[in-house]
Amino acid sequence: MALKGIRVVELGGLAPVPFCGMILADHGASVIRVDKIGGLEVDTLSRGKRSIAVNLRKPPGVNVVKRVCSTADVLIEPFRPGIMEKLGLGPSILCKENPRLIYARLTGFGQNGSYRNMAGHDINYIATCGILSRLGRKGSNPTPPINLLGDFAGGGLMCALGIMLALFERTRSGKGQVIDANMVQGSSYISSFLWSSLSLDYGGMLWGKERGDNLLDTGCPFYDTYKTRDDKYMAVGALEPQFFANLLRRLGLSDDDYSQSVTDWAALRDRLTQLFLTKTQEEWSAEFDGSDACVTPVLDLLAAPLHPHNEHSFFKDADGAHQPSPAPGLSRTPAMASADRLPQCGEHTTAVLSEFGFSSIEIKDLLDGGIIKQSASSKL
Repeated sequence: MALKGIRVVELGGLAPVPFCGMILADHGASVIRVDKIGGLEVDTLSRGKRSIAVNLRKPPGVNVVKRVCSTADVLIEPFRPGIMEKLGLGPSILCKENPRLIYARLTGFGQNGSYRNMAGHDINYIATCGILSRLGRKGSNPTPPINLLGDFAGGGLMCALGIMLALFERTRSGKGQVIDANMVQGSSYISSFLWSSLSLDYGGMLWGKERGDNLLDTGCPFYDTYKTRDDKYMAVGALEPQFFANLLRRLGLSDDDYSQSVTDWAALRDRLTQLFLTKTQEEWSAEFDGSDACVTPVLDLLAAPLHPHNEHSFFKDADGAHQPSPAPGLSRTPAMASADRLPQCGEHTTAVLSEFGFSSIEIKDLLDGGIIKQSASSKL
């Protein structure tokens, strides 16, 4: 796998940091998750990782992490600015001891700015960078898109990209560096098309109107979802003229009656709403499958892994549940997501510390002193 031989230390956090670590683990990195003693028993994004439980409130626990980081390639930390420095684990210390270390700081508001020390969640980050203001239907409040945009796209995924860039640059310089990955800046960056196209007109359809009344934000009837007879939905994305013509033809409509002009939007939406209610989702899928009308079923989380197209997009974990397969696909060094059960907090503490040069006596003293913990259900 592409990251075989890369050692990653991930300090336990929620959502974006575990996702970032999971991406690296899926592609072959050895990821060690440093969990709090008494913290989450199992993190749902910890596949392919090993867990050690360490008490960072005590200096010997801090020293454990220092020793592990001294030979690591990457550190990912999820704390607000200044926390790692207070612990004695800031980049000025760890990067001095290990100049090749890539020190990734993944936060909500970043290391700078007036909000840097504030608590927040996905909804706050995408609100701050302007994106949330554009999400939602006409006349409604701004609608947060679950927590995928800030936490996982702008946060975890962008941090993983930063780590990969730093690893690549290290092959030339031999030096690590500090990464400021934050969800406000990351979410803003992935929305670059929105910013760069604000001045484009497209007949006033793209972003020229209020939220929910534009081409791509549910204002346009040929870029929206429609309920079917069985209370499911179909997604319509017939933006280009040739695809729009196919949509009309498949629905038995004439381009003499309906066009893509904004003046026809209200009437076309009413007609599409009526038509899609006449058949089930399965019937409409059969009608549009293989066509260039840009119409597909809106599959729920149970149905999506079973759809014929998604055969290679999901795999089954140790519990038999479907999980998304790693992306993108690589021809020579593809990722291989672990199907093993998720590690328990502290399951690999003694084994990992042994690998990093801790003696059996040192490990026993740390266990006896409550500095580290070994999961009771795993072998010591």
